[in-house]
Amino acid sequence: MAEEVILIMEDENNNNNSNSNSNHNNISVSVVIVGAGPSGIATSALLNSLSVSNLVLEKEDCCGSLWKKRSYDRLNLHLAKSFCSLPMMSHPFRTSIFMSKDDFIRYLDEYVARFNVNPRYCSDVEEAVYDEEEGKWRVTVKDTASGTVYEIASDFLVVATGENSQPFLPSDLPGMETFPGKVIHSSDYKNGAVFKDEKVLVIGCGNSGMEISNDLADNGAHTSIVVRSQVRVHITSLLATYHFSLEINFSLLSGHIENKLAN
Repeated sequence: MAEEVILIMEDENNNNNSNSNSNHNNISVSVVIVGAGPSGIATSALLNSLSVSNLVLEKEDCCGSLWKKRSYDRLNLHLAKSFCSLPMMSHPFRTSIFMSKDDFIRYLDEYVARFNVNPRYCSDVEEAVYDEEEGKWRVTVKDTASGTVYEIASDFLVVATGENSQPFLPSDLPGMETFPGKVIHSSDYKNGAVFKDEKVLVIGCGNSGMEISNDLADNGAHTSIVVRSQVRVHITSLLATYHFSLEINFSLLSGHIENKLAN
């Protein structure tokens, strides 16, 4: 009899920076940015364009770590790419409307290089306290490569760690302690090849849950899915047309407003 496997899904709902880890003493910048995901690197790029000194701190060893390390193989953008570009750099025309994971990762790497964003990797922020007397943020950072702990002073602090940076595995599900199968989180799922002919239960029907369920079925797993609330199914091509139409309408509206202001 096939082993049963449970997948627990993730919740839905002027060089102005430095990547040097050699000198941790007396660091002071205008802005400290915590997190080198899309939001963090975009913030740094915009500050660089205004010649505002900033430092991006990232606990992983790369930018966009959720995309590079904790995403499944067949992941694509779930919105049209025109709604997922970062400031000052559109997505390449050659890529599909719903970009693949690899294309989006390539875009992030090109963005970092183009706008001189230099995150300080392996830098885990342990504490950030605002010093009322000095009018400064005191950010305590641990270099996870060397174990060194140091402090950075800044005028502003931007927290760009994202809402899905920590996976959630409920520990109070009845029967979990005696369940003999394998329990994993969606962030650890890569593809369904290893689940061929297995019985798999997917909990959650957000973007990840639905797409992983489909991937499991495509790879020969006996897949079931638990849905808490109502499900709405849309045709991908219809959504793409809607996004494209919406973008054009906004563009036309913007031009109309500009003409009105000019007159």
